[in-house]
Amino acid sequence: MQAIATHMFDRDLSWLSFNERVLLEAERSATPLLEKIKFLSIYSSNLDEFYRVRMPVLQALKKLSKKENNAIQQQDNLLKQATETIYRQQEMFGTILKSIVLPQLKSYHIHFIYNEDIPKALDDELSNYFLSTILAFIQPVEISNPDTSFFPNNNQLYFLVNVETEGNRADYMVNIPSNELSRFYETRYDGERYVFIIDDIIRNNLPLLFKNKQIKGCYSFKITRNAEMELEDEYNMDIADLIEKQIQKRDLGLATRFLHEPGVPQSALVFLIQRLNLKHANVVEGGRYHNLKDLADFPIKDADLSNEKWPKIAYPCFKKEITLHQQITEKDLLFNPPYQSYDSILRFFNEAATDELTTEIYTTLYRVASNSKIVNALITAAKNGKKVTVLVELKARFDEANNIKWSKKMKAAGVEIIYSVTALKVHAKVALVKRKQGIRTQNTGLFATGNFNETTANFYTDHILMTAHQGMLRELELLFLFLARREKPSDPNLIAFNHLLVAQFNLQSRFLALIQREIEFAHSGLSAAITIKLNNLEEEVMINKLYEAARAGVKIQLIIRGICRLIPTENINVRRIVDRYLEHGRIFLFHNNGNAEMFLGSADWMSRNIYRRIEVCFPILNEEIKTELKKLLSFQLQDNVQAVYIDDEMNNIPVPVKGDLVQSQYAIYQYLKNKPQ
Repeated sequence: MQAIATHMFDRDLSWLSFNERVLLEAERSATPLLEKIKFLSIYSSNLDEFYRVRMPVLQALKKLSKKENNAIQQQDNLLKQATETIYRQQEMFGTILKSIVLPQLKSYHIHFIYNEDIPKALDDELSNYFLSTILAFIQPVEISNPDTSFFPNNNQLYFLVNVETEGNRADYMVNIPSNELSRFYETRYDGERYVFIIDDIIRNNLPLLFKNKQIKGCYSFKITRNAEMELEDEYNMDIADLIEKQIQKRDLGLATRFLHEPGVPQSALVFLIQRLNLKHANVVEGGRYHNLKDLADFPIKDADLSNEKWPKIAYPCFKKEITLHQQITEKDLLFNPPYQSYDSILRFFNEAATDELTTEIYTTLYRVASNSKIVNALITAAKNGKKVTVLVELKARFDEANNIKWSKKMKAAGVEIIYSVTALKVHAKVALVKRKQGIRTQNTGLFATGNFNETTANFYTDHILMTAHQGMLRELELLFLFLARREKPSDPNLIAFNHLLVAQFNLQSRFLALIQREIEFAHSGLSAAITIKLNNLEEEVMINKLYEAARAGVKIQLIIRGICRLIPTENINVRRIVDRYLEHGRIFLFHNNGNAEMFLGSADWMSRNIYRRIEVCFPILNEEIKTELKKLLSFQLQDNVQAVYIDDEMNNIPVPVKGDLVQSQYAIYQYLKNKPQ
């Protein structure tokens, strides 16, 4: 019998399958109108990231597949499959926007002028907006002049404008200043609301920019450039090195996609490709408008066209006379944002910063809010004489500038900043506060599945444990002391972790042992089950172990939001949930013959999380909290509204409705709202 373990989905095609699930949410009739627009925005943003992060690898693999390297040849067709999948999804995107969203907007007397002429009655108003506001940010560049230097920025929007003066032709790049201005302009006329894309306002007013010149053509385009990749996460070093060298042969900042509107003359395309040195980029014909991730800022905000607001649940009940520290020392507390308010997490840091008994604060920061209250609390703590140590991950993709900004501010205030090792990201979400009263030290800590970020806490579902468990916190302190050395672990037994599961140390071996225990229960004829919720499931050793468990008879239920390389088979089903909040928590539940063991943590089961990062997963020891988390999982496993099954061909299959409708996020909100405190 052929081993099931030899079969896995491709990670990139699985990623595109997740993005299709996002797109399907925009198509659903039950999704409120403005939420449909939001999901279109998310889809577009995700696709841009795919072109930046994953397309360079697929293009390099395609190039290398001509060589005699079996490990690469077997992936020869991936670029073609990915390109075809994206094309099909883009067609679906256009259909949803034009056939569903625009007519529904019009039914509410909202005219979103999309790929149509500007009404003449509003021409003067829009020209005034162009001259008074937009024009200040436009910098035309004549690129037909060979002496002109021009480098299109990543995902910046441009027009190629062909002009003629007395028989002399010239070509200009005109930027669309969507980074400086809203992409949209809203106005009212004759009792109706109108929304315009500024691209059209600029296009319509080019004669005011190029006076005494004839406009012969105007074509929108953008260029997507690759982001930093971590190839060693997926391939052995030899293959990773080959791919990296192939990518480095590309020109001008590694352009991966040249996206243009339909109808651009071939001569203009050839000119742009040569002039901007884009011969290695994917040339893609898209729609008239690009960067539709900007739909996230669509100016219509009518409450009746959006999801019903769910007020944040205050937890625990606020008592002015009792500090959060006192409540934590009495029992562990679990917070579930965004259902429950993030105020208690902010309060944790604020109280620690101002408590005269606090001596030291340690924390990790991966992605923080642009105006972070948590970082300001850490600065306050340092100014109050506390020893504050912060491990900052500078290589948090796309957040590097924000992290550097805050690092400088903290360092200036006296915070000790530790930057992670170049080859070892710190992705753990943990904090430790040390208090001393007389000769007695009392530690408290935070263990989280998501970043300490009060902005993303409004739409990422996560779990945050506050605990005074001294065994867990002592291990956390040892981890911080090790990380301060800024070196990779030389020995997985360097720190004896009895409670925490820490990547680079014991995380993979402990998870494998927990799965093996379920296998042994199954072999003994006992009940055996595993429930795991992750963002991504990609690492082959863990997937193979799950296959082995399934063959032994272990019942495995997986909730995987994004990439899932595991192919569902007998005894394994895989769900994906897309709803108003982004599912982000990681939960690991092992039946253990009726004495369930549960862990939460920062680690997905991906190669990068297991082999190249510092991740922390932590046990749930409080039975009350364990029961609560089991209840939340049960809602998600019953979801037949927002959940889909992933089948063995990677399709998103709606969960059949049997009995009552269950929308898990709404059910979780109601459960937490009505839970006794």
